[in-house]
Amino acid sequence: MRLLLMSDTHVPTRARDLPDRLWAEVDAADVVFHAGDWMDLALFERLEERSARLVACWGNNDGDDLRARMPERADVELDGIRFTVVHETGASKGREKRMAVQYPDTDILVFGHSHIPWDTVADNGLRLLNPGSPTDRRRQPYCTYMTATIADGQLRDVELHRL
Repeated sequence: MRLLLMSDTHVPTRARDLPDRLWAEVDAADVVFHAGDWMDLALFERLEERSARLVACWGNNDGDDLRARMPERADVELDGIRFTVVHETGASKGREKRMAVQYPDTDILVFGHSHIPWDTVADNGLRLLNPGSPTDRRRQPYCTYMTATIADGQLRDVELHRL
């Protein structure tokens, strides 16, 4: 199962649309995760239509129209792996410990907000993934997104891609 992870697309304020390369990844993915800060209902609708399966939440910059269409926290189980998608996780210092306590029944936490790619594992085994932003690199050298696969009930091949 091929996964695509993205967050903080900020359309149309940071970009008019997603990069073509990212749309190609959407087409190739079995499941697309989006961790909030869409800012554009039309983008959500296009991504929902084009994705084989979309797992998404809203972010702090998303208005009532987007909040009406998706939860603040999205949970899904894929091949026995429990995923949670949220936008904010607070400060980077102590994040793993805080999230392990806050999400004790989650295996993989996909989050956004900072636009800073993140891939760590908490002491309890919770894996935290932030794909960065494909449209607004902020203080990062590149805009980014992530891909991964699930095989035999395990998350594999987690890769950060630069745009």
